[in-house]
Amino acid sequence: MKDLTVQPSIGFELPEVFQGKHLIAGEWVSEGDTFDRISPSHGVVVSRSAKGDEAMTERAIAAARETFDSGAWSRISGKERAAALLKVADLIEANVDRIAVQESLESGKPISQARGEVGGAADLWRYAASLARTTHGDSHNTLGEDMLGVVVKDPIGVVSIITPWNFPFWILSQKLPFALAAGCTVVVKPSEMTPSSTVMMGELLVEAGLPAGVCNIVLGYGQPVGSVMSTHKDVDMVTFTGSTAVGKLITEASAGTLKKVALELGGKNPQVIFPDADLDNATDAVTFGVYFNVGQCCNSSSRIIVHEDIAEDFVARVVALSRKVKFGDPMDPETQVGAIVTAEHNAKIDGYVQKAVQAGARVEIGGATLAVDGLGEQFYQPTVVSGVTADMAIAREEVFGPVLTVLTFRTLDEAIALTNDSDYGLSAGVWSDDIHTCLEFARRADAGTVWTNTWMDGYPELAFGGMKQSGQGREIGRYGFEEFLEVKSLVMRVGRDSRAPWVNSGD
Repeated sequence: MKDLTVQPSIGFELPEVFQGKHLIAGEWVSEGDTFDRISPSHGVVVSRSAKGDEAMTERAIAAARETFDSGAWSRISGKERAAALLKVADLIEANVDRIAVQESLESGKPISQARGEVGGAADLWRYAASLARTTHGDSHNTLGEDMLGVVVKDPIGVVSIITPWNFPFWILSQKLPFALAAGCTVVVKPSEMTPSSTVMMGELLVEAGLPAGVCNIVLGYGQPVGSVMSTHKDVDMVTFTGSTAVGKLITEASAGTLKKVALELGGKNPQVIFPDADLDNATDAVTFGVYFNVGQCCNSSSRIIVHEDIAEDFVARVVALSRKVKFGDPMDPETQVGAIVTAEHNAKIDGYVQKAVQAGARVEIGGATLAVDGLGEQFYQPTVVSGVTADMAIAREEVFGPVLTVLTFRTLDEAIALTNDSDYGLSAGVWSDDIHTCLEFARRADAGTVWTNTWMDGYPELAFGGMKQSGQGREIGRYGFEEFLEVKSLVMRVGRDSRAPWVNSGD
C-alpha cells in the first residue's frame, strides 16, 4: 500500500444533517418513523429521512393518478412542458455544489465526480425539453378517398421510478425529465442509501412551478415502498435501475397487472485490446473505466481481454498508472476514487478477490481494504487480478468495486467469444487502429453500447440500455423517451360512406 497515492482527510466541515421528507401532491410530508444515512467516508449521520410505508406510497400513487387523469400536465402543450423542464435545468446548474456535497457524503464518491454528475444532468433535462416539443406520430392518407388514418403517441400514464445509490441524481435525470416530457405523472423512490439528492430535485421542481401531483417522492425501503410501486393497479409503468436480481423480482411482482417494465441492470463490461491499439490511450481508458465512481458503476469496464502478445506489457502499464490514481477523502477535489458504499459491500468485493486467488489468479496490485488517515477503512485498494479464467466468479459476476480482471485472447473470433460469454450485455469496448477490426467487433458484440477507441462517452441523444440480463428497454435519446409513450391509431371516416351496407334495411 505504500506505493499507492492516498489522499488523507482534509478535515471538511460537514453540513447540518439533511432532513428528508416525502413530496405528495405538492406538499412536503414527514410522518411516523425516520431512518438515518451514515456517510461511508466520514462515519457520521449525514441525513435523516422520513420512512415511507404502504399507506404513504398509496397516497403518492393516488396523487399521481388524479393529476394525470385531470389533464393538468398530460394534456397541456409540449411548449408548456418544455418551458418547465428548462427552468429545472437552470435551477440544477444554480444548485450544483449543494447537491453534490450531500451526494458525495451519502455515496462516498469523490466530490469532483459528484459535481460533474449533478451539473451534467442539466443537459438531460434540456434535451428532454426539446423532445416535448418535437414528438409526433404518423398520418396515412392512402386508405381511400373517404378515410384518414392517424397514429398518435400518448403519455403512458402513471410511472413508478425506482433509482439506485451509485448515481442517484444522474440516473433520476435519465428517467424523470423524459417521463415528464411525454406528459406522464410519476412516483419516485430513491435508494435508502442516497435519498437526499432526490429530495433536493423535488425542491427544484416545486420552485420551477411544476403542478402539484405531477412528481411525487416517497422515501424508504424496497419493502414496502418499492413493492407497492411495482404492483399497484393505478401504476401503468415501472422503470428501475439496479441489480439484476432485484430487476427480476420487479418483473415478477408487476406481472399481476401486466404493467410495462423498463430495466437497466448489471454489467460485466469488457474492453478488448488489440496489439495495434494506441496503448497509452487504452491504458488510461481502462484505468478510468474500472476506478471511476469507485468501480460502483454498471458501465464499469471490470474485465479486459488483451491480446496475449501484449498482455504482460499492458498489465504492467495499468498497474503503474493505478499507483498514481488518487484514492481517499471524497471531499478533496483532487481525489479520484472515494469510499465503498457500505462495509458489507466492501467485504463482498474482497470476497471475490480472495476466491480468485484461491482458484489460481494473481493479484498484481491491491487486493485488500484501504485505511485512509482520519476516515477509517471503508475503502478498497485499486486492484488488478491477472491469471483469470473465464469460469471464475470474478470474471463472470458483477463485483461492483475497483477491481479489474485480465483475460487474454489470440484471435478476433476468440475475443468476441469471450466478450459474449456472459449473462450480461450492457456495454463493450474495442481498441484497434484497424477500422475493419473495430466494425466487425461492434457488429458481433452482444452489448447495448459498443465504444471504439474510447470508453464511457455518452450523450443525451444516444439511447442507453442492455441486452440479455443487463435489462430491457432503453433510456435517454428518442428511444428512451418513447418508452413513456403509448401508440394509438385513429381511424376516421371523413367523407360519405361509399360502402354497401352490411345489413340491407330495405324490403
